[in-house]
Amino acid sequence: MSTVPESFRAAPRVIALFSHADRHYEPLESFEVRYEVEGLDEEPPRALEHSVLWFTEGKGEEDLGVHFFERIVAAERMPPTAPMGQFSCRLPRSPLSYEGVVVKIRWCVRVRFFFESGRDYVSEHEFTVGRLPPARQLQATT
Repeated sequence: MSTVPESFRAAPRVIALFSHADRHYEPLESFEVRYEVEGLDEEPPRALEHSVLWFTEGKGEEDLGVHFFERIVAAERMPPTAPMGQFSCRLPRSPLSYEGVVVKIRWCVRVRFFFESGRDYVSEHEFTVGRLPPARQLQATT
């Protein structure tokens, strides 16, 4: 049993390695990411989830869509036995990444660990889908 209080434990660190160094993908393109996990202490995770999702930011209600999801509970696939992982999927046609004035659409890879103590840890890594130009604020005319 660890003598370090839970609140002082260092969080794990997830390093995401995207198949495209610029983290830019086109709709319907094959997407692959590998990740490495550092800093797991004596408490090994009991489950691991990795997913590809999009979410909105801005005014109004925020939306979220999960495009790919996998939960891993097999001990041989869990860190520290397997301190790295990978997954792939084909990206959808939409929504495209968008940098709007009122709303933004973001895509990310999420890696989440669940520990025996009940605590969890989430790591998100953004990437873009499509090539929409960013929105510009219109200038008022007088």
